[in-house]
Amino acid sequence: MPALCRDCLTRFDAGPRCPACHSPRVVADPELLDLSIAHMDCDAFYASVEKRDNPELKDKPVIVGGGHRGVVTTACYIARIHGVRSAMPMFKALQLCPEAVVVKPRFDAYAAASREIRAMMEDLTPAIEPLSLDEAFLDLTGTTRLHGVPPAVSLARLIRRMEQELRLSGSVGLSHNKFLAKIASDLDKPRGFAVISRAGTESFLRGKPVGMIWGVGTAMRAQLAQAGIATIDDLLRWAQSDLVARFGAMGLRLWHLARGQDTRPVSRDPSVKSISKETTFDTDLTDLDVLEGHLWRLSDQVASRAKAKGLAGVVVTLKLKRADHRILTRRTSLRGPTYLADVIYRTAQPLLAQALSNGPFRLLGVGISDLSADSGAGFSPDLLDPGAEGRARAERAIDALRARFGPDAVIKGRSLR
Repeated sequence: MPALCRDCLTRFDAGPRCPACHSPRVVADPELLDLSIAHMDCDAFYASVEKRDNPELKDKPVIVGGGHRGVVTTACYIARIHGVRSAMPMFKALQLCPEAVVVKPRFDAYAAASREIRAMMEDLTPAIEPLSLDEAFLDLTGTTRLHGVPPAVSLARLIRRMEQELRLSGSVGLSHNKFLAKIASDLDKPRGFAVISRAGTESFLRGKPVGMIWGVGTAMRAQLAQAGIATIDDLLRWAQSDLVARFGAMGLRLWHLARGQDTRPVSRDPSVKSISKETTFDTDLTDLDVLEGHLWRLSDQVASRAKAKGLAGVVVTLKLKRADHRILTRRTSLRGPTYLADVIYRTAQPLLAQALSNGPFRLLGVGISDLSADSGAGFSPDLLDPGAEGRARAERAIDALRARFGPDAVIKGRSLR
């Protein structure tokens, strides 16, 4: 069975340790050198950037987030051991891990690191489909002749290069389609490398919960549970026609994914009409502060995806689902396209406040549409705000300085509050 050492990149017959450097960080699979669809996901990206840029945080539990929005944006793995999770209220996170260091997000620094990682990916293949600042699909089909090594080796090189040059780590999932590659990247975090082969697909999926399927969230799991579907094995017992009759287009998707079938290509420039993100709450919410915390997190995720795709939107849409499952949508148009989390949040915030009397709510979502290639500014000058143009020039100047001298070259005063 072919095996690969992820530390020294030696290829050998499977064994518990590398024969060259004796590292136990070995990945092995009969199809290891044949698979070419990958998903790379950085490990606790925001927190890892903070630890890299501030060595004093290296061995401490770090939580990125806080402020008046009061939720966890991300947490390092030390904090996760204590039970801290993304989107958790900050007060609860600090109850679980009182010794944690809370750091306010520095999105310019994260975007800069993301661009450096993306450049490394471009050295491997032009077929890259970014999902956010810290994750992307890669199709390395046909690159063996170009690089002289199979895709698995190229991916191991990518991770090693990230660690050596950027001091950031990532996890790789390698398979024969996007669905399975994304699942695989989460199997061995952090610093993982997992493979799901064609021959092993059926046995891997057997008995797995339906929540493992990308796109099956809390609300969809509840609908499936009502139909007696809790595992992928349960899905396999349904005829395709019955799933479609019960769940529509999602039913057809579930039928194929339960069998490990996914024909979606890795698309560098997908035709995207909108970018949105939503979350379903465990209990219905009416507290504006808590809802605003979730709104900020979702706005940040939408902005992250927009930046990764090089897109900006003119229309901001707020989505709310009431306790009785009625859906409310509110939207407003901006003066110009944006990809900035702060603009998305500040635009959607008054829409949320105005709709609060219709609560309680079980779901909140936000998105941008009417998309175009981003202009690099993220906002447009406003006649009612004469300082906007000056701030735009200042932000572009700061971005240029950080690109040249590093993310800490210029620090805004608001980050010190």
